[in-house]
Amino acid sequence: MNLSPGALGARGGEVVGFPAMSTLPTADTQRLVARTQALPSGVADDLLALIPAAVPAAAVCSWVRRGEGIVGWGTAAEFTTAGADRFTQAATWWRAMCAAAVVRDDVQRPGTGPLAFGAMTYAAGSPQRSRLVVPSVVVGRRGDQAWLTTVAVGEALPHTETLAPTAEPGAPGEIAFADGPKTAAEWEMAVAEAVRRITRGVLDKVVLARALVARAHEPIQTQWLLRRLAERYDNTWVFAVDGLVGATPEMLVRLDRGLATSRVLAGTIRRTRDDEHDLALAASLARSSKDLEEHEYAVRSVADALGRHCGSMNVPESPFVLHLPNVMHLATDVAGAVDDRSTSLELAASLHPSAAVCGTPTAVADALITELEGLDRGRYAGPVGWMDALGDGEWGLALRSGQLDQADPRMMTLFAGCGIVAGSDPNDEVAESDAKFLPMRDALTALAPVTNAALD
Repeated sequence: MNLSPGALGARGGEVVGFPAMSTLPTADTQRLVARTQALPSGVADDLLALIPAAVPAAAVCSWVRRGEGIVGWGTAAEFTTAGADRFTQAATWWRAMCAAAVVRDDVQRPGTGPLAFGAMTYAAGSPQRSRLVVPSVVVGRRGDQAWLTTVAVGEALPHTETLAPTAEPGAPGEIAFADGPKTAAEWEMAVAEAVRRITRGVLDKVVLARALVARAHEPIQTQWLLRRLAERYDNTWVFAVDGLVGATPEMLVRLDRGLATSRVLAGTIRRTRDDEHDLALAASLARSSKDLEEHEYAVRSVADALGRHCGSMNVPESPFVLHLPNVMHLATDVAGAVDDRSTSLELAASLHPSAAVCGTPTAVADALITELEGLDRGRYAGPVGWMDALGDGEWGLALRSGQLDQADPRMMTLFAGCGIVAGSDPNDEVAESDAKFLPMRDALTALAPVTNAALD
């Protein structure tokens, strides 16, 4: 057994991802001890089914797409932060943890060894806090390779976890939905005001979000939501971090051995579930000047930000249409070779907020969001994902999501946003936001009756 501090950076004898620390961790830094072992074939075929039913909703972590990815539970270590330097503080903490860690990794793949799941707030001034969580148990799968990582704090190797599929979680019962801070009609008026500002040349694009509040008869279990989302939206990344749960179609940035990729989505049309009609709608979306304009702003903002870290870039000239069960999006995959040793979290910080969740110009759009939305986004539309000890990882945008209420486990706030440009029709944007609520509404209401009423 070969265990040594910092062993997690020893793929091929070279520390990849993190640059050398200018200072060593302080004496009171927690020492992570981690062990990663390969799993036999078939053990991790259903990652979400392995999460124990007894794990509290806020202690479940997930990043799964089409059956592959990682899930985690328990907490070996955690870090919370807030303010304008929240990304820097989080990256500094993770560097210190990695430099002091003792690791045995028998798999040596991205996502093995100790890793941190994270959910960062959209705005620096949010009263909510950004958080990194190092689960005590992580199970991952890529293709035919599956692994188990157990993490503890101290000097001894952590215990070996026994894995077994769990019973289907219980449904939360009857669900009541109510408007958030603004009704649909009030939000439509906000959209109309945004269009007026854009028409006057104040800005080019702004993304406005609205909220719904869901109250269930029984506590809402993260495990239940994740399984329902994965069943219905397998083309998305089904995520959970600290009670933030969703199914995002948008990869903000993936870093894998120096290659950074980002999927940009902007320009949306609702599906009808009539395949022939949907094909015609997809063709109209690909020709829509309004949607192409919105998409161009988003691609340009990502390419400009990512380009500052890359020696070479690949930005396709035209988008493709991404088909999801409820909507279709214009999509572009941007790629670049990172040449400044930035980590995935640092790349996410440089990309946030992109035009896809904020607007253009950023400062003007952000100010208009504060003026017109009337809600605290919290970690909605912020980066969510994971990072391993080498800095590789995947960070999506926390879209199509909801935040569990810390005080009442029966309550959850759902979010949806739309990109507003000069050609936007306020009534159409309300319909688009309703379509974007569907993933969370469908997951919450599976096998349950629904009411729409004011909450007490």
